[in-house]
Amino acid sequence: MGGLFSLWRQRVADNARRAVDAYQEELLEYRNLAAMPQVRSEMLDFAVFLRQRTVDLAADSAPFHVQDLDLMAAMGRQRGEKGLTLTAQRQVLLVHTRLTLREVYEAAGPNDIAATMHTLAWLAPAGLAAQGAYTRGWIEGQRRALATVAQVRLLTVMLLAGDDSATDLARGLHMPVPDHVVATVVRVAGGSPGPDQAARDEFAGALLKMHWMPLSWPEPHEVVALIPSSPGGRQPAVERGLALARDVASMTGRPCAAGTAPGRVRAFGDAVALARQVSEVAPVRAVPRHAYTVTDVFAELGAARLAEVGQWLQVVAAQLDAGPDLVATLDAYYQHDMNRLDTAAALCIHPRTLDYRLTRVRDLTGLEAGSTRGVRVLSTAVARILAG
Repeated sequence: MGGLFSLWRQRVADNARRAVDAYQEELLEYRNLAAMPQVRSEMLDFAVFLRQRTVDLAADSAPFHVQDLDLMAAMGRQRGEKGLTLTAQRQVLLVHTRLTLREVYEAAGPNDIAATMHTLAWLAPAGLAAQGAYTRGWIEGQRRALATVAQVRLLTVMLLAGDDSATDLARGLHMPVPDHVVATVVRVAGGSPGPDQAARDEFAGALLKMHWMPLSWPEPHEVVALIPSSPGGRQPAVERGLALARDVASMTGRPCAAGTAPGRVRAFGDAVALARQVSEVAPVRAVPRHAYTVTDVFAELGAARLAEVGQWLQVVAAQLDAGPDLVATLDAYYQHDMNRLDTAAALCIHPRTLDYRLTRVRDLTGLEAGSTRGVRVLSTAVARILAG
């Protein structure tokens, strides 16, 4: 196996320079770092060290030594302290992996099939150990450089991506990573621009004091939270989602809607995607009354995906606009399971006034509000109106 390793070893310096050039060319954050001569020199020294150790240890089928991993962690820590983002951290590991494989194949000759296969088998566990050490260091650097709100935001992003390294960050925050969650997306209504990043960080900090859980306010009109749950008892987590939505509405002074969906570890991103869809069709209210699930809004979700159905419901909605307070009346009517007395009391009107309004609904739309067909059509139309 000497041919492969001999040529690979001779090319260490050239490969290291090529690697640093690739980082600069492909990664904007590394381009900015490497613009400083001292930092580029450090990057080059580390690239040489990493390749030299890789060749030597692969040839002997030996794992990286503790001292090697400590040095990798120190470099990751340095990058984390300098503010290297999660995206750049992932990209640099990917570029390094791609370049290492390329270097192996470039050094391999026609008689090096066995050596090449031997090296590829060694690279898998050794590469994971090296990446793990670098990432742990990067996380430690991030903890030193970032405020708590930013650390929790980063943790949430990593959990949504199914990143195993999230547990290291969570441990430093004393925030257990649950196996099951109720993913919650709070949609904040209102026009642009919405809360800026500084305001969102301030709000998020206040939310964390009340709800210590993975959460992020990535966009002005959306809050994402992963609320710990149990497979057979999601209701307490859903209620926490409603409390979160009410706090967001109170802080922003804007109506909100909360969508939820159950999720399991390494699939949190899918749960958030579904919760986001639910929040987009759920009614927005100044004080949210409910944290919605797919069961609550499946008709609205279906209508949102079919333009023709949406247009037809918009016609129904326009018909309701022709009457006095018909949307609010129907909303209260369905919220109280079509109980006349409870609905009238909630609206502070006489039951006969309620009957008049329901008759007006029938005259305008041709639908009895209490009939099976009326419930299906009118409740969906009202929900779409309230969802904005």
